[in-house]
Amino acid sequence: MTDNLARFSVKIAHHEQELREAQRLRYQVFVEELGGGGVLVDHEAKLECDSFDPYFEHMVVRDEAEGRIVGVYRLMREEQALQAGRFYSESEYDLTRLRSSGRKLLELGRSCIHPDYRGGAAMHCLWSGLAEYVAKHDIEILFGVASFHGTDVGKLSNTLSILHHRHLAPETLRVRSKILQNMNLIPYDQLNRKQAMLETPALIKAYLRLGGCVGEGAYIDHDFNTTDVFLILDTAQMTDRQSRRYTQPGGGLS
Repeated sequence: MTDNLARFSVKIAHHEQELREAQRLRYQVFVEELGGGGVLVDHEAKLECDSFDPYFEHMVVRDEAEGRIVGVYRLMREEQALQAGRFYSESEYDLTRLRSSGRKLLELGRSCIHPDYRGGAAMHCLWSGLAEYVAKHDIEILFGVASFHGTDVGKLSNTLSILHHRHLAPETLRVRSKILQNMNLIPYDQLNRKQAMLETPALIKAYLRLGGCVGEGAYIDHDFNTTDVFLILDTAQMTDRQSRRYTQPGGGLS
């Protein structure tokens, strides 16, 4: 697929049809590709949806040449979480430290790119759109769960352990899994660092490159067939170099 940036547009979905297109892409990625599920997933219409969708804003990237949505991000600020009753990730993690920090928060979720567009301009457009959104709303801390495919923790022991040893959040922001799956599975001096990096999803590696960190413990999500970790990015702690990666072409998740 061509990497011509001009063919893509990024926006917040405002129409029901756009949301349905986003949910259809989510179904393709999270249900068909990764084996996830959920009580509100519509298998007949092939829509991945949940009770939080009405409270999130849905950022979408459209390939204008093909006329289809090829990237999605869900975004929830604190005022939206108040309307929903909680942040989505509070079902898995205790967010007390984040919510009492006095900082402006943004929860991210359901990030996905159509398989034909991964590793190219579509992902950059989605990332750039997020950067503009963060600036517009003066967001200070971005957070959300990110997932490893599968629930066999043994297969993820290297990766989870290196996240624990090298990227654990500072105490003031360190949320904790409500059903704690210990990530300290292998001593630091016994880690296979190369294997760990190869096994880490691109989204998680992108946040780590930007100075992101992780909460304490993983969470096993059997409905989605994933092992989740909690990612935190404090924008005030980003270096100038990291900030450029976040906002300029070629940076972020591309």
